[in-house]
Formats: sequence, structure tokens, C-alpha cells
Amino acid sequence: MAALIDAIDVKRKMYFEFENTPYYCLDVEVSTPTARGGQTLVRLKMRNLLTRAVFDKTFKAGEKFKEPDLETVEASYLYSDGDASHFMDQESFEQIELTPEKLGDAQLFLTEGMIIKIDKFNGNPIGIQLPEKVELKVAYTEPGARGNTASGAVTKHARLETGLEVKVPFFVEEGETVKIYTETREFAGRA
Repeated sequence: MAALIDAIDVKRKMYFEFENTPYYCLDVEVSTPTARGGQTLVRLKMRNLLTRAVFDKTFKAGEKFKEPDLETVEASYLYSDGDASHFMDQESFEQIELTPEKLGDAQLFLTEGMIIKIDKFNGNPIGIQLPEKVELKVAYTEPGARGNTASGAVTKHARLETGLEVKVPFFVEEGETVKIYTETREFAGRA
């Protein structure tokens, strides 16, 4: 049987199962009452790993959670069609399909052959983990004009090969490959 975790022991970046659903803890706030006999409460900011929804919920310190049956496998991105995105498990070479709902906007960072991690709950794929940075080619951007820096406008919009739109420094040109932070969608440098 899986080990049980007390609500008071849940920490940031920890995984736990609540109502047969896996969650990821984003933040924890413990409030200890000053009155005698008052109960210690634990407020968790948590992400549902199946729906990607984020919300706060308060639990009593003694409430227990199961450890989720989570597994992470390395896979390479193959292609996307109208119904799903297709990946290949790097160990078993089995093909894994993920629907657009499970991928969310992660699709905007995927390029053919990219190695990512797929999260599985009870053996079924539920989502992916992207690397911290990805390299993408600039498909379109306006040319940077000299002297544009006086107004403080040192960035311009760029559309990348996957359709992702970001702000890049004015010296970046079409056809260049740039590094983008996947969490913040910010320019990280030239590749």
C-alpha cells in the first residue's frame, strides 16, 4: 500500500493524491491558532495534474493524502495531427498520444525530435514537462531600425516557427534561432 502523507507534511513542489486525482503543491501556508484547542490548518495552493486547474484549499493538519502512482518517462516529439500529438517513449519505443487538452499551450514549444518528459498517472499519460529553455527559429519579425533605442523600445514582436509570439531584442532577425524560457515565454538569448 502506498504511504500516506499528513497535510502538515506537504511541502512546495511535492506531489500528492486527493480524491483519486494527482496534485502538485505550488505553495503551502500553515496557520496555527492561538486559542487552546484550536486546530492547525494547512492551506495549499495546488495544481490538478489532470485538468491543469490551480486553486487553494484548506485542510486540517491531520488529514492524510496518498502518494500518487506517478511515473515520468523520456519521449521524443514526433508530430501532431488534428486529434493528438504523438511522442515515442525513448526506452520502450512505444508511441504515446496526448490530446490538445492534456498538452495545453506546451504545443507552442514543441519541435520535431525534441526530447521531453511525459508524466503518467496509473500508467496513463496525463501531461508533459518541458525543458527550462527551448530553441526555436524566428519565422517573422520586423527589421530592427537603427536609432530605435532612444525611445526605450529595445524589443520587438517575433513569431516563431511553432506560432509562439514573443518579444525579442531589436537585433534579432528572421531566420535566426533563439532560446526561449518555457515558463515565462521570455527571450533567453541567441542559440
